[in-house]
Amino acid sequence: MKRHLKYIPILLFIFGSFYSCSISKYIPEGERLYSGAKLKIESDSIIKYEDRLKAELETVMLPEPNTKILGINLGLYYYYKNQKEHPGFINRWLYKKLGQKPVYQSAVKTFDVEQLLVNRLENRGFFYSTATSKFKESDKRASVTYTVNVPSPYRMETYQVDSLPAPIDEEIEELVKNSRMRKNMRFDLPRMKLERLRIDAELKKRGYYNFNEGFLIFEADTNRYDNKKFDLFLKLKNAVPEKSIVPYRISKVNIYPSYEISDSIQATTTRYKDKNYIEKEVFFKPKYLDPFIQLKEGELYNPETSRNTARRLSTIGAYKYVNILYREIDSLATDSLGLLEANIYLSPLNKRAFRAELQVVTKSNSFSGPALALTYSNRNLFGGGETYNTTLKVGYEAQLGGGKSTGKSSLEFGLKNELIFPRVLFPVKINDDFFKYSIPKTKTSISIDYLDRTQLYTLLSGTALFGYYWDANRYVTHQINPISVSYTDLRKTTPEFEQILEDNPFLKRSFEQQFISGLNYSFTYNEMIDGQKTHQMYVNFALDVAGNSISLLAKKHEAGAPKTVFGSEYAQYAKADLDFHYHLNFGKQQTIAARLFAGYGLAYGNSDVIPFVKQYYAGGPYSVRAFKIRSLGPGTYNADEDVNNPTGQNFDKTGNIRLEANLEYRFPIYSFFKGAIFADAGNIWNSKENPTFGGKDKFTSNFINELGMGAGVGLRVDIQSFVIRFDLAAPFHDPSLPKKQRFNFDIANPILNFAIGYPF
Repeated sequence: MKRHLKYIPILLFIFGSFYSCSISKYIPEGERLYSGAKLKIESDSIIKYEDRLKAELETVMLPEPNTKILGINLGLYYYYKNQKEHPGFINRWLYKKLGQKPVYQSAVKTFDVEQLLVNRLENRGFFYSTATSKFKESDKRASVTYTVNVPSPYRMETYQVDSLPAPIDEEIEELVKNSRMRKNMRFDLPRMKLERLRIDAELKKRGYYNFNEGFLIFEADTNRYDNKKFDLFLKLKNAVPEKSIVPYRISKVNIYPSYEISDSIQATTTRYKDKNYIEKEVFFKPKYLDPFIQLKEGELYNPETSRNTARRLSTIGAYKYVNILYREIDSLATDSLGLLEANIYLSPLNKRAFRAELQVVTKSNSFSGPALALTYSNRNLFGGGETYNTTLKVGYEAQLGGGKSTGKSSLEFGLKNELIFPRVLFPVKINDDFFKYSIPKTKTSISIDYLDRTQLYTLLSGTALFGYYWDANRYVTHQINPISVSYTDLRKTTPEFEQILEDNPFLKRSFEQQFISGLNYSFTYNEMIDGQKTHQMYVNFALDVAGNSISLLAKKHEAGAPKTVFGSEYAQYAKADLDFHYHLNFGKQQTIAARLFAGYGLAYGNSDVIPFVKQYYAGGPYSVRAFKIRSLGPGTYNADEDVNNPTGQNFDKTGNIRLEANLEYRFPIYSFFKGAIFADAGNIWNSKENPTFGGKDKFTSNFINELGMGAGVGLRVDIQSFVIRFDLAAPFHDPSLPKKQRFNFDIANPILNFAIGYPF
């Protein structure tokens, strides 16, 4: 194979040569295809942040040349093909999808670009700059080089406020004192625009309802200096309306809890905590709605308070529209104070809703298949914004990929009931102002599931949960469940599965403890919601502790025997996970994505092993993709070489320690098709060795040499954030092999992963 690879560059060169000839013959006589522009900056002094200045200047160097894919103008090629009298169906379709009209040298207006370059330089303080251009021409192609001569910039000596009218003068003077515009700052028009926006935003927070940044102007005065310095003055424009320079106070707050535009029935007004609730009948009880509303009578107008109120009301889940409008009360205005009436219009969602959802499910354990979910919802159930959901789910799933593992299909039935309260249900009253950003929701749920895993077992499980979740700010979310109870009943086990349990005592013990009762907590910091940020981080910390409080009710047995509650063994353990993601976004829809994961579970007290459903696994589409699901580890264990496992068949491999690292480069291909190149590393271990694995599963200081590693490529179909993912990966370090054989890029035996959504 290596002998053939060396010919690839030659073949590409030959193909590129033929392609260039086929494009050139279509270029009209007297025209040249424009291939782009370069920028050269010449300066007699060091330019601070020259790379940023260059990037800004390059944005005006238009037009853009025809785009290339792997150095080939495919769009241009299919444009020319489509100009034929009979281009054919395929060429017409490819032109519609890829075609681009040619950009010729005659379309490049260098004089206009030179003017724009000089303009951008002057906006950044480089006055008296010059720009020139020169074409580089060949027979059928042309490019241009722009050269800008950049002198030293003008710098600010002082920044001060010109005479302003009261009462706004004191406010603006205070804001200017706190400005980040400092002495020796380069003249910078975009920065001055940002300064105007900052002052306007701060004035709005202080009640200046009718003010806007367009009323502010800057004047630069160089008369006092002859060494490229200037004084900067902030002034108000002439004829600014009087009402724009006085603060406004809220005189009345009106809330319409069930507002309909077509509603003409006379409504009644209920006064509650200095607010007016106006509705024809009680839809949402004022005592429950009031904590979401931060607007108060007598306070100065503040758009931030208005936005917070709108956001908090939107999170209730009972309203489709939240609209806050202000009305000026001119008759009560004075020379130094204006009055506003705040009107909050809330349009409810339909009280009852029924949703049928046909799903294509792909799980983290590589089970995939169709599922039907039927959900009934009742919103504002008790008049306090409560939401009741009941969901019935039926699904059939099969485990993708080969291998010798058993139980490769499953049938699942589930019924879940949940009731969500948009407030804190707690024995002790919590002050409404304790949660500034959002009010926590209280969630209760009860569910029952039936799972039939063919050739292995059927599992009946029930869960009950009581907890809270809330947003601390735009990025941080907390979730705590002080009550989390689950019960599993393993039944109808096959002889094959019974043999698996007999061969693996640890696994058997993980299924014996059927009762799990404890507390879990999750902290999430998520910058991924800001899609335009260059640097994005995501951190999730999860803590799961079980068995401590329930042990107070435990029934003691003979020495050494596990304790029971209600006749069932209960699990006792602590488990902590840390998941960190980092995205570097650059270029056009390109991303370098990295992930680190560490997890550790400790069984203690009534347990010597963590329950099976709480253990870790490695391998698969959301883990180390060069290894099949749950086939990696634990440690250096190899089922094929296990003399006690002559068939090489074994149940899902799990452990109580997991470490993983992933690195991925994502890039656009065309339209909604995206590509990726990635590398993964990770494994699972046991802190206490499992005799079934012959000690090869135990975590040691040599863990770094026991990581499974792989690399591959991916294709993603990304349609409005719905992602279908195909990842093809091969291992290059397999810890289950002998030490001298572990490093081997097994490209001949790749693993194809199919999943829904990005891996991280």
